[in-house]
Amino acid sequence: MARLPAGIRFIISFSRDQWYRAFTFMLTFLLYASFHLSRKPISIVKGELHRYCASVNGDEVRFNSQSQKASESPSHQLSDNETECGWAPFDQDNYQQLLGALDYSFLCAYAIGMYLSGIIGERLPIRYYLTCGMLASGAFTALFGLGYFYNIHSFGFYVVTQVINGLVQTTGWPSVVTCLSNWFGKGRRGLIMGVWNSHTSVGNILGSLIAGYWVSTCWGLSFIVPGAIVAAMGIVCFLFLIEHPKDIACSSTLLAHAKSYENGMHRFRVQKPALPEEKKLLDAEMQCLLLSDGKRAVHQNHVVILPADGGSSMAAISFTGALKIPGVVEFSLCLLFAKLVSYTFLFWLPLYITNVNHLDAKKAGELSTLFDVGGIFGGILAGVISDRLEKRASTCGLMLLLAAPTLYIFSTISKMGLEATVAMLLLSGVLVSGPYALITTAVSADLGTHKSLKGNSHALATVTAIIDGTGSVGAALGPLLAGLISPSGWNNVFYMLMFADACALLFLIRLIHKELSCLGSAAGDQALFKEH
Repeated sequence: MARLPAGIRFIISFSRDQWYRAFTFMLTFLLYASFHLSRKPISIVKGELHRYCASVNGDEVRFNSQSQKASESPSHQLSDNETECGWAPFDQDNYQQLLGALDYSFLCAYAIGMYLSGIIGERLPIRYYLTCGMLASGAFTALFGLGYFYNIHSFGFYVVTQVINGLVQTTGWPSVVTCLSNWFGKGRRGLIMGVWNSHTSVGNILGSLIAGYWVSTCWGLSFIVPGAIVAAMGIVCFLFLIEHPKDIACSSTLLAHAKSYENGMHRFRVQKPALPEEKKLLDAEMQCLLLSDGKRAVHQNHVVILPADGGSSMAAISFTGALKIPGVVEFSLCLLFAKLVSYTFLFWLPLYITNVNHLDAKKAGELSTLFDVGGIFGGILAGVISDRLEKRASTCGLMLLLAAPTLYIFSTISKMGLEATVAMLLLSGVLVSGPYALITTAVSADLGTHKSLKGNSHALATVTAIIDGTGSVGAALGPLLAGLISPSGWNNVFYMLMFADACALLFLIRLIHKELSCLGSAAGDQALFKEH
């Protein structure tokens, strides 16, 4: 019998279940990357909506270097409402406030819609829910770009488009996180979801490159093309997404006989009968890990009572029931400030680079992708560290502690040239995106499968939506504050971001203290067990 080719041997070395998991991993990765791809164009186009120019000798207009390059490109004939300084109404002196309002309208609608999205998503098939959201998102992203071709200069038109787009995009995150968590167990969750969460940065990078390609010649296509991509991925979702392993007779990675304990930050699994002495040790550790305030065991009110039968008969968790899960409130408030920082970079970084480094909109957009490259490594690094230490809160706290001084250094040396800007963009991306990525993925999945839920799988989308929805409040405030503060100087914007990082860290202090206390208690119990 002839030896099988190497490629075939590689294929059959993986089980059917493993291939389906890999397929689901890649599909959900691409689906949410397309969502972020469609959010990025607005930050790239800002430099084109308002070009920097100054009046000279009355009617003459003088452009700086980036505007000259943009004007050399072929463009359509100027309308009565369009000037050489940009696209009306964004060509006025209050352009920063108007652009900030566009960001705020999208993100505020996204934050409000996210609280409802998880509750709705628990009660509808994920595939249908996500497909409808992606098709609608593609349509309204493209609609914004059609304003260029139809010569629309109404500020209300762009605001309404952003609001509706923000609402329909809330279908994405709870759906993909729930689907991925259905397919992957808790082992190495930080690493797996850290790698998977790089879709955020990949989508931002692709969105920057696609939008930047047309920004100086036909900025309407900077929205229409990403909109078409999102809609196309919605069709792919409808045709190929498998919501749960049981739908195709696959097994879960979780061992059926393994009993897991966790509080969203720590976990260990008993896979064999424990000796009486070991049971005492486990009970002591679990009592510590499940403390609600570091002094007493979890109160009965913190346990969500659900039917013990694990199946479709389980009721979806209520909003208040999800809030009672230990750690949900703290991580939600931490994410509010962490996402404020991340989204301020997402929506305002290209314009900052344009102002400081005097680059045109296209080159500034390309340079801003380095922040997202750093974000890829930051998410993976946070996942690996938190898996190794089994301390989600402490990992986030350490990165937040380092992020604040890094932002100050960035604001100081980014004016010294492109080399300094490149280095600080990468480092800032690692430290800013790491906590954000960890909380929205591994932490949300941990809390959504908390011990108090009695194995109810219907809680994950609601918990994910609460955490990301609260974070989206900060995402809405960050760009709005940047638009209001930036006229007084970019340094003040960075001070605001450093203050937000400090607030995010403060909300994790209690959880960090509990993790460290549990570590000391568990170490003491282990030493005592060895002596006996």
